[in-house]
Amino acid sequence: MKSKFITFEGSEGCGKSTQSGMLFSYLKAKGVKVIYLREPGGVKLGEMIRTILLDPRSRISAQAETLLYMAARAQVVEEIIKPALEARKIVICDRFLDSTIAYQGYGLGVDVKLIKSIGNFATQGIKPDLTIFLDLPVKSGLKHRHNCRDRIEQRSVSYHEKVRKGYLTLAKQEPQRIKIVKVLDDKFKTQNKIREIVNAF
Repeated sequence: MKSKFITFEGSEGCGKSTQSGMLFSYLKAKGVKVIYLREPGGVKLGEMIRTILLDPRSRISAQAETLLYMAARAQVVEEIIKPALEARKIVICDRFLDSTIAYQGYGLGVDVKLIKSIGNFATQGIKPDLTIFLDLPVKSGLKHRHNCRDRIEQRSVSYHEKVRKGYLTLAKQEPQRIKIVKVLDDKFKTQNKIREIVNAF
């Protein structure tokens, strides 16, 4: 089996962690060599950066925020993603470079071309083979996170609308890679749609 890199993207409260975890369990049960990780995180340095980035008490500029996400990404690529792909495993990642383009690029106004350039350096040119974008109206997603707002979740609804539009723009630019899955009330129905896409892929 050839290695495959599958990422999950989406705005706050869309169920990325749940759906990506369900897909991981599904593939593992089928005997597929698969690993699962999240971004930022997955390795010690990434988890430390994650704590700083999501802490509501952190004061971070848009530029610093972008670079911190890239630093965490560079480390997890070097430690886990690159070796796993070389070992012909399937890698499922909860967020990747598209998140930085959507959140810091379209959301905060950081130059998207610059993000892609730095991103290519941080990822060593590794790109997802398939990206599942879980689409959910912004207000519905934020409602799900009412009691656990981190630094990013606390931003305005207008900010999160920009992020969602950014994702939709990316999906329109790369329809072969980025597949839009509408989030349904029943998580199992949403998962079935994801499995159909992955199995066909």
